[in-house]
Amino acid sequence: MTLRIFSLIALVLMSVVLLTSCVATIVGTTAVTAVDVAHDRRTVGSYIDDGAIEIKIREFVVRDPELRKNAHISVTSLNGIVLLTGEAPTIELRNKVEAAAKNVGGVRQIVNEIRVAGKTALFSRANDTWLTSKVKARLIKDTGLDANRVKVVSEYGNVYLLGVVTRAEGTAATDTVRKVGGVVRVVKVFEYTD
Repeated sequence: MTLRIFSLIALVLMSVVLLTSCVATIVGTTAVTAVDVAHDRRTVGSYIDDGAIEIKIREFVVRDPELRKNAHISVTSLNGIVLLTGEAPTIELRNKVEAAAKNVGGVRQIVNEIRVAGKTALFSRANDTWLTSKVKARLIKDTGLDANRVKVVSEYGNVYLLGVVTRAEGTAATDTVRKVGGVVRVVKVFEYTD
């Protein structure tokens, strides 16, 4: 009887997955998230909180008509430390994003690296994406650091490194990234475990 019930449950679950691509996406995303959390030094709660912080700040930017039209803002949160990057045409808009970020629960610190400038061209953003990929590959190859231990954000050739690392890991990562072609500047936004 138990085998029959198990088979019936398995059949129902398989049918749902086959009939609904959303379920497959959710299962896949959950699996990837589980792997990320397993290799991350943050607690599961911090991991979830960081995601919520990023969503709330991005939501503010999207809902503000002036920011949505004139700025390009990226938000990265790690352990309650928020990195703001991108471009805003005025200091007022730059400060507006920072003020909104300060009002989000769980934010412990803000590193505001938003440049006062017009939006970068798509080509520049594509170059930054390529630079991020090169940096991540080099970090894994040269330092052996787990890819989930250090977040890499690139904006206009500036590479920002975030993570909960030992001082030795942070130094190795920084030294490695400085040698990658196309890197203009390295900014450490690390929290150290030692």
